[in-house]
Amino acid sequence: MTIRLVLADDQPLVLSGLRMVIGTAPDLEIVGEAGNGAQAVQLSRDLRPDVVVMDIRMPGMDGIEATRVITEESGDVHVIMLTTFDDDENVYGSLRAGASGFLVKDTALDDLLTAIRVVAEGNALIAPHVTRRLIEEFAGRPEPTRSPVHREQLLVGTTEREREVLTLIGRGLSNSEISSTLFIGMATAKTHVARLMSKLGARDRIQLVIIAYEAGLVSVSR
Repeated sequence: MTIRLVLADDQPLVLSGLRMVIGTAPDLEIVGEAGNGAQAVQLSRDLRPDVVVMDIRMPGMDGIEATRVITEESGDVHVIMLTTFDDDENVYGSLRAGASGFLVKDTALDDLLTAIRVVAEGNALIAPHVTRRLIEEFAGRPEPTRSPVHREQLLVGTTEREREVLTLIGRGLSNSEISSTLFIGMATAKTHVARLMSKLGARDRIQLVIIAYEAGLVSVSR
């Protein structure tokens, strides 16, 4: 199956470089290129790509707002944010907007291609050092000011066991680690994760982490 892509970046040299790299992969096809967020949104509407590779800082509508519009309009279009290391303060905003991946522009070419394939399958991926920055971002924020009732509403419909699993997801544990921690089978752990995504309307594991944080199940200070 061919993965259809839209590239969005206001720097022609970056677009050219991405075009050259992606062109080496037989399973990837670039169907459109945009120079700003508004164009990326329109191309997403018109072409319905599988993945949009999106820069954050672009003139007019930036990549975060474009991602928000794209993911709200279609749950089938996945977005990878590709930006510079200095833009890592925007990680949280990007993920809240619905991005499924976050990579920096010095990412190894093979890793970029892998990320596109991972995200196209409905999974999520963040560069390891960006993950550390994301944790720092959480640490620098005050605890969510939601009332206990509001926090409970975020988790409506979930079971006690599912909340245990969500807490572990929020702490960064993998399915195998969740399986080991709770003494449950791997298949059971995967089922709990899938049910959480369905019940909470999460697009991927990253959004489950955000929900766990905002519901007060996890805290960086713990």
